[in-house]
Amino acid sequence: MRWGTAAVVAAAAAGTGVAAFLALGRRVSEQVVRSGGGAAFVPPPAVVRALGPGRVVLTATPDTVRRGQYALEWDGDGHAVVGEVLEERGGLVTRRLERAEQGTLAVGTEVRVTPRVLRGDPRTALGLDHTEIAVAGDLGNLPAWRTAGVRGTWVVLVHGPGADREQALPVLPLLHALRLPTLTVSYRGDRDTAPSADGLGHFGETEWHDVDAAVRYALAQGAGKVVLYGWSVGATIALHTAARSTWRERIAGLVLDSPVLDWNGTVRRETTRAWSSPALGELGALAAQGRTGVDLADFARIASGADLSSPALLLHSPDDPVAPWAAARRLAEERDDLVSLHPVPQAEHAALRNADPAGYDEALRRFLTPLL
Repeated sequence: MRWGTAAVVAAAAAGTGVAAFLALGRRVSEQVVRSGGGAAFVPPPAVVRALGPGRVVLTATPDTVRRGQYALEWDGDGHAVVGEVLEERGGLVTRRLERAEQGTLAVGTEVRVTPRVLRGDPRTALGLDHTEIAVAGDLGNLPAWRTAGVRGTWVVLVHGPGADREQALPVLPLLHALRLPTLTVSYRGDRDTAPSADGLGHFGETEWHDVDAAVRYALAQGAGKVVLYGWSVGATIALHTAARSTWRERIAGLVLDSPVLDWNGTVRRETTRAWSSPALGELGALAAQGRTGVDLADFARIASGADLSSPALLLHSPDDPVAPWAAARRLAEERDDLVSLHPVPQAEHAALRNADPAGYDEALRRFLTPLL
């Protein structure tokens, strides 16, 4: 326990009583431990101020002025996609309105900016043929999307917390163009799978078994090698799998988008952002560790790349508010024999492709081509 955390614990326990202190810690940590990390903070909504042909005017917030392509979502399952910033003035921002797909976008609508520019499945969102399959996992069947390809190397895609398999949709066209078979998987705790025994996420320590089952499935279906591709904690799960899998020699590479490599730093950031209090952030991290039983020493070893034996593309934002940039830079420096770091400035956590689609796809293509 760090000294700062110890001071918070002592002060809180003395001021509120042990029972109330424990209850508060549980409450503060709830969203983080339920999702496995990285999804506790919900940014405030923006408001639509005006609409015109091919454009929408929004209140200016850190999310609405961010470069790139994003979704606007609102109550009633509303969904639209916005592109480049056209003008920013007087507390308002005008963005290109690329498409409004569902619901009615009207002046006065409160919207949330999200990275989910594609919704549905590979066929409905992209026109890509796919098969719905079920991978047999330790806790039951794990639904997955399988797309065909002629290469002997398969790509297994692992979404992050607070997301689902749709997170992989934007990269599927490039993987399809490279003729790579793909398997977009789910894991314990997802909406359509069985939860872990305690109902909590474990930051990769248990979830890797489900991704390992997907690797086993791919190999049984004729894959010669497998590339693991994950976002946020999904990338951390990929690292656990690469370190622990029975078939680790068959893992050709990893793509790590915004991986959670500093457990304490990430959980403190998320609980601090969610509760607007550094002291509660410390308390939330302490409670999350106790509730999940995460082995911090083991987590740190996996995150350091000590067990890494395959090349990895590490995509990360220096401005990531969730997963500290310093941990990504440290991994790239300590394992510069295998890890290539591609920074994406001014990008949100696990929304790197939204900020720079062309640069992201080019880095991905350059990394994957030698592995084909």
